[in-house]
Amino acid sequence: MSYIEIRNIFKIFGPDPKSALELAKGGADKDEILAKTGNTVGLHDVSLSIEQGETFVVMGLSGSGKSTLIRHLNRLIDPTAGSISFGGEDILAMDIQTLNAFRRKRLGMVFQRFGLLPHRNVMDNVAYGLEIQGTARKEREAAASKWIERVGLAGYETKFPDQLSGGMQQRVGLARALTTDPEVLLMDEAFSALDPLIRSDMQDELMKLQAELHKTIVFITHDLDEALKIGDRIAILKDGKLVQVGRPEEIVLKPADDYVQAFTRDVNRARVLRARSIMQDPANQKIIDQEHPVVSDDTRLEDILPIILATGKDISVIDERENLVGIITKEQIVQSLSL
Repeated sequence: MSYIEIRNIFKIFGPDPKSALELAKGGADKDEILAKTGNTVGLHDVSLSIEQGETFVVMGLSGSGKSTLIRHLNRLIDPTAGSISFGGEDILAMDIQTLNAFRRKRLGMVFQRFGLLPHRNVMDNVAYGLEIQGTARKEREAAASKWIERVGLAGYETKFPDQLSGGMQQRVGLARALTTDPEVLLMDEAFSALDPLIRSDMQDELMKLQAELHKTIVFITHDLDEALKIGDRIAILKDGKLVQVGRPEEIVLKPADDYVQAFTRDVNRARVLRARSIMQDPANQKIIDQEHPVVSDDTRLEDILPIILATGKDISVIDERENLVGIITKEQIVQSLSL
């Protein structure tokens, strides 16, 4: 069983969710249900499995249901029907006291608009979660200092939010979420309010941290490039329905329908595709040819291109155990980029 299990979630907003639920289960779409009942379908029979330690991205346009979905994971809203469990524990069965303890100890939240307390300085904002848990001041400030330094804000401990740039404020928000050492980070459009260059820096910072921490991250975005960059797997929603789930390269190479294909049409494939998705079987070759450059099966195509252009040779692909698992030719790269 995966760490987070979301099963057959429906969320209906409006005066008569039960009647709308029956229509939804009968196959009626969002517009039909709204016209007949005055109810809005936020989520329509969504099921997802999220593995421990992965960065799982949920993406879609405005109104797709992505933010509604993440609010179910901390039970800011409850589903009309369906089930949600963390590590086999049914969070919908939790009473308020148990739920609050679950939120404080096991979840970290990073918001789009930073969510910092304006009257508290950086140190007190970052330490706030531990303060709520009742941790002694000396201990919580030691933990906060560690994360303030880790996100690149050492020296800013006494500054207030209005004295910081947007990117710095979001670093405070990320440090605050990590200081309580949560099992799961929920990030709802966390970088959407940032300028493009700062946004890219924050994406890089998150990926660097994740490589060390291996947290379970559920990341919401409307930006496919962001999803493809940071996601181990991506779920795409449309009108409250799940359209496709897959690794970034699967989304690009095998879009489930015209909607996903339209999203991926202008994607820079070299930044998304990895060696494992374009390599061919090494056939009878049992060992690595010493004349061929070697890359890991997780290497992006944009990093392989300069190697193959400089050497003119086929590339050997190895797995994490350094076993030969594939060969990449220049012809394969050209074909992959022109699909």
